[in-house]
Amino acid sequence: MTTGRALLLEGIHSDADAVLEAAGVSVTHETGALTTEALDEALDGVTVLGVRSKSRLSTDLLDRHPDLLAVGCFCIGTDQLDLRDAARRGLAVFNAPFSNTRSVAELTIAEIVALHRRLGDRSRELHEGVWRKTASGAHEVRGRTLGIVGYGHIGSQVSVLAEAFGMRVVFHDTAPKLALGNALPAASLTDLLSTSDVVSLHVPDAPSTRGLLGAAELARMKPGAMLINNARGKVVDLDALADAIRDGRLGGASVDVYPSEPKRNDDPFSTPLAGLPNVILTPHIGGSTEEAQAAIARDAAGKLARYLVEGSTRSSASVPEVDLPIPSPDRHRILHFHHNVPGVLGRMHTLLAEIDANITAEYLQSDPEVSYVILDVEADSISEISDRMRSIPETIRMRTLS
Repeated sequence: MTTGRALLLEGIHSDADAVLEAAGVSVTHETGALTTEALDEALDGVTVLGVRSKSRLSTDLLDRHPDLLAVGCFCIGTDQLDLRDAARRGLAVFNAPFSNTRSVAELTIAEIVALHRRLGDRSRELHEGVWRKTASGAHEVRGRTLGIVGYGHIGSQVSVLAEAFGMRVVFHDTAPKLALGNALPAASLTDLLSTSDVVSLHVPDAPSTRGLLGAAELARMKPGAMLINNARGKVVDLDALADAIRDGRLGGASVDVYPSEPKRNDDPFSTPLAGLPNVILTPHIGGSTEEAQAAIARDAAGKLARYLVEGSTRSSASVPEVDLPIPSPDRHRILHFHHNVPGVLGRMHTLLAEIDANITAEYLQSDPEVSYVILDVEADSISEISDRMRSIPETIRMRTLS
C-alpha cells in the first residue's frame, strides 16, 4: 500500500529510507538544501518533507502545498518553520531532539582538552612550517572547573564525561534539574561565569536565550577562561567574544554554530573570530557523526511513519499529541484537526450516530487554538464518514485510515 511520497533534503542518512518505505512511502533524496523556487517545484505531490538545519519553510511556501501532511526535522531544532503556523494548518512536525546527544557531548569534551592544550594553534603552526614545542599556556583539565549552561540531555552527558576527566562541574538551568555525579547547581548564571575555567553552552534557541552572553556577561567570566558554544548561533555576541579574546580577557573559544550559516558546502563564510589565537571554529558539526545521523534518521522517520500509518502525533513539536493503539482491521480510523471551539466533538458524534457508525475508541487533545482527535469507528461506508467529517465548518484537516 502506498501512503505517499517523501522528499528528504540535505543529505539525510539513508537509514530513514527503510523505515519510510515499510510504511508505503516512496523516498527521494536531495544532497543539499534547495532554493525556495526549487523547493516549491519539488514539493508537488510530496506528502512528507524531511529537512535539516539549513532549509527554511515560509508560510507562503506552505500555502502553495496544502497536501503536505508532515515535516520531519532530522536534527534537534525545529526553527526551519513557524510551529504555530504549522499547527493552524494541521501540519505535524517531528524532530529528533536526543539522537545526537552523545556526539555533541564527545565533541565538547574534545574541545575542552584542545583549548587547554592550545592544540589548534600548535596544529596551525606546523601546517605553516613552524616548530614551536612549548608548555606555555598548556594545562591539564583535571581539577579545572567546567560551567555548563543548560543541563538537559547534552549538558548532563557532558557533565558525566567531564567528571571522568577529573573536572569539577557546576551548572545553571532555568528549570530545576537533578544533578548527576558530583555536579553542583550554580547559585546564578553570574556565579557560574565568574567561577568557571571553561563555560560550555547547551541551551535551545528561544527568545530568552538569544544574546544570552553579550559583552556584559563575557566581562563577568573568570580572567583567562574559555567559552564553548555548541548550542545555537544567536546565543553569543561574536563581536564581543572576539574583543574579549583579542584583549586577552578570555583565553580562547570553540564555536560550532553561528548567527548566519552558509546554505551549502563551499559557500563563502566569515566570522569575527577568524584568525584569533586559541580559537577553534567548526562548521556546525556537533551532531555530524555517522552514528548520530543514522540514529536521527531512524528516530525522525519512525515518527513520520507512525503518523502516516496510525495517525500518532506523539512527540510532535507542532500539533497536540494524540496516540491510540492500532485498530483491528474491521474498523476505520478518522484523523481530524479542527479549531478548538465548543461543540465540535458533539457534532462529530451526532453525524456518526446518524449513519449508525459505532465509535470504538476516541482520543482528543487540544491546545489553545487547535484540537486533534482520533476516532476508531465501525461503519459500512468510509466515504460517507469522510464527507460528513469534512462538512464540519471548523475542520482544518481530515483524513481516514482503513
